[in-house]
Amino acid sequence: MKSPLTRLTPFIVIVLLVACSPSGKEVKLPDVKPPVAKVEPYELTSKHGHKRIDNYYWLKNREDSTVINYLTAENNYLDTMMAHTKAFQDALFEEMRGRIKEDDSSVPYKLDDYYYYTRYITGGEYPIYCRKKGSLDAPEEIIADGNELGKGQSFLNLFTSASPDHKLVAIVMDTVGRNFYTVKIKDMTTGNLLPDKIPNTRGGYVWTNDNKSIYYSVPDPKTLRNYLIKRHVLGTPVSADQIIYEEKDQTLDVGIGKTKSKKYFIISSGRTDASFSQYLDADKPGKPVVIQPLQENVEYSVDHAGGDKFYIYTNLDAKNYRLAEAPVSKPSKENWKDVIAHRENVFLQDVDFFRDYLALAEMSAGLVKIRLIKWSDKSEHYVDFGEPAYYAGFGYNPEFNTNIIRYTYTSMTTPSSTFDYNMDTREKELKKEQPVLGGFDKNNYATERVMVKARDGKEVPLSIVYRKDKFKKDGTMPGWIYGYGSYGATMYATFSSNRISLLDRGFVYAIAHVRGGQEMGGQWYEDGKMLNKKNTFTDFIDCSEWLIQNNYVAKDKLFASGGSAGGLLMGAITNMRPDLYRGVIAAVPFVDVITTMEDESIPLTSFEWLEWGNPAIPEQYEYMLSYSPYDNVEKKNYPNLLVTTGLHDSQVQYWEPAKWVAKLRAMKTDNNRLYLYTNMDAGHGGASGRFQRLREVAREYTFVFDILGMKEILETKPKIEKM
Repeated sequence: MKSPLTRLTPFIVIVLLVACSPSGKEVKLPDVKPPVAKVEPYELTSKHGHKRIDNYYWLKNREDSTVINYLTAENNYLDTMMAHTKAFQDALFEEMRGRIKEDDSSVPYKLDDYYYYTRYITGGEYPIYCRKKGSLDAPEEIIADGNELGKGQSFLNLFTSASPDHKLVAIVMDTVGRNFYTVKIKDMTTGNLLPDKIPNTRGGYVWTNDNKSIYYSVPDPKTLRNYLIKRHVLGTPVSADQIIYEEKDQTLDVGIGKTKSKKYFIISSGRTDASFSQYLDADKPGKPVVIQPLQENVEYSVDHAGGDKFYIYTNLDAKNYRLAEAPVSKPSKENWKDVIAHRENVFLQDVDFFRDYLALAEMSAGLVKIRLIKWSDKSEHYVDFGEPAYYAGFGYNPEFNTNIIRYTYTSMTTPSSTFDYNMDTREKELKKEQPVLGGFDKNNYATERVMVKARDGKEVPLSIVYRKDKFKKDGTMPGWIYGYGSYGATMYATFSSNRISLLDRGFVYAIAHVRGGQEMGGQWYEDGKMLNKKNTFTDFIDCSEWLIQNNYVAKDKLFASGGSAGGLLMGAITNMRPDLYRGVIAAVPFVDVITTMEDESIPLTSFEWLEWGNPAIPEQYEYMLSYSPYDNVEKKNYPNLLVTTGLHDSQVQYWEPAKWVAKLRAMKTDNNRLYLYTNMDAGHGGASGRFQRLREVAREYTFVFDILGMKEILETKPKIEKM
């Protein structure tokens, strides 16, 4: 059999690339040839007969050593081409790490008689889960030490779930990065692990009120769709675990949680456009009872705060959502009665319940306010915030019988802050502002919020931040614009200590709150999905042009970034307006839309059709085909590109970005940089350690700085170790 590669020879002379630095020196890139993937045509035929040829389909086989060799060769090529920046990357890594308080801890939250928190130690990559009983002055109990559990592992994702009596804790771990978790049970009275070990789980992990069993969800090993809810009784074989519910609808993903009152389990099945819920008594678990059957384009979630009422948060007859109540005995939609009615200009983002108060997170014009309503007399007030662009939202509030609500606040100039707010006295207490070391002063930075008129007349929010003493509104500044715009996910104007490394070097940083998110309400999402998806791309392009036209950013110094579905955005804009961006960073990008949506054996498929489209429907197929980044690569100039992926990514499979890069290499007509980096040990989220991630950020930032020919890179010299 012929090898799918012509050769893996990243060290053959092909071209000399030169970039000029502000110092007048030239950055000479190595005279090397990138890996070349062999063209091996593979015919794909749609259900309605349309044929496509995929020359790089062979890259799908991660078990093939030739594929691994190719990905490794791409990594080696990137390392070679950026070798001259190694010392600077190291320095930048240390710079960003230097802003992090290494021996840090979270704000403890109170649950019953315990205070739970996580802390980090100096040099530690992973959190240590801890608690104290009775008061914060009590002796510390260590639940799980991530640094110990992560020894010998290339990846670790870890969290815990305590039983109602706090004597047992479920320790949940993924050591591969594909979101398959193993559950172990720790007896906190002895410090020992029980024999129980539940492999291949994902989500849920809720305890029965008698502390004797735990519910969890199970993913399909191929599609990764959560389709089973099981119950494990401690001390019994995992093979005997009872199936509580099987979700047979291939478009639905299922999970389980517990109500605020702790009285009910709620099993939720959902996809991007619809969902339904069932309940079980947490004291006497039996057969799940459906609250309201699945209905197209209707989403709802359910909570219980005591008494005989369920509270239903829903978009039924409410694009911007509403809150209803219904008797537990008759919870179907005919009995839903408004508590908070639908409003055209206010998006009801979140709700929480307390003994004396109903808490609402409401968003208008892309900004959140917290509204508090007293149950007894319906009096209300808002917790307001003063900056033009910020994020505020509920913190973790597990206690019901309290007059304190915890919320978080951050802006592009204010580090993440945790407040406790007394709903009776209206006094707030700052529990913690995330420390930023290295002399950071938020008064040195300014943030703006503008509304950009898109080509169809819609106004798109754009959040901007820059360093005051570096910024000149004269069209000379380098700029970085970020976007996402899918699944109704809201991109907030939040703080990043890493971003300081951009701002302090004169960058203007912007977040485009494009359609497909939910920043401007439910319709904002509808206007950026399915057959409206191209609005996401044109909104981003229009925001990019606004930055240039209004002299915030130089026309030849604008960079763009996005990841996952935001990587699709990056792929689309590089095809639509490659001239607009000096460089693009696409992280774990979803770029092969048609092929993925047609393959029901992989994730992001059947239950995603109502986000992107069903390729079996000709109109939807043609629309997706018209923008799918992989299918629309052409013979033309493209911007500089850094594309990243993870070999074990369970959400966007590694072969999508790998195929995209291979096709770009064959088609593009420029000499701009094109790099593919594959993390061979991680999945969708990249590196798992808090410092390991900084290496990836340093690489991305350096990619941009090097293209601009920044003097620092030329002048940063490797450290010479003394013997």
